[in-house]
Amino acid sequence: MAATRIALHHLKPAPGSRRRSERLGLGEGSGGGQTATRGQKGQRSRSGDGKMSGFEGGQTLLIRRTPKRGFTNGPFKLTYQVVSLFDIERVFKNQRDVSPDGLKIHGLIKGGKPVKILADGDLTQAYKISAHAFSKSAVEKIQKAGGAAQVLSAKPKPAVEAPKAEAKKAPKAAPKKG
Repeated sequence: MAATRIALHHLKPAPGSRRRSERLGLGEGSGGGQTATRGQKGQRSRSGDGKMSGFEGGQTLLIRRTPKRGFTNGPFKLTYQVVSLFDIERVFKNQRDVSPDGLKIHGLIKGGKPVKILADGDLTQAYKISAHAFSKSAVEKIQKAGGAAQVLSAKPKPAVEAPKAEAKKAPKAAPKKG
């Protein structure tokens, strides 16, 4: 007898290992009608009975019982988007000026976070690179290739500034003659 070859599309679960899910609420004849196996009344019998994570039956939650200590500076931390010299050399072959706007156009950065240039890779051409920060070795490599590194302000300004609302002054009343 020839041995049958097993292929992935012939695999099936072992008989009895998989069971169909029970379809509830399909009438009295189905055996799971009326209350649909949820029992009588109470929170768990109602629709939308999902409880929030960490719910402890009404007692004060553990997360609220434990003391809170410390401080995180996360929302105020200045984080940079990093770009390597290798990426600049690869993307800006025919251009000599590199700015955050150009980096955004070429997809090397996103959003309005400040940009930092790192020294991964080497430069074969002179580039004038503008960014918010540079590593020391990146500045050395840029200058060695004959280029220039220009440091922009640490916090980038928004592309469009909102117009400032000026307070309207009421006209002064003319002095009374009399």
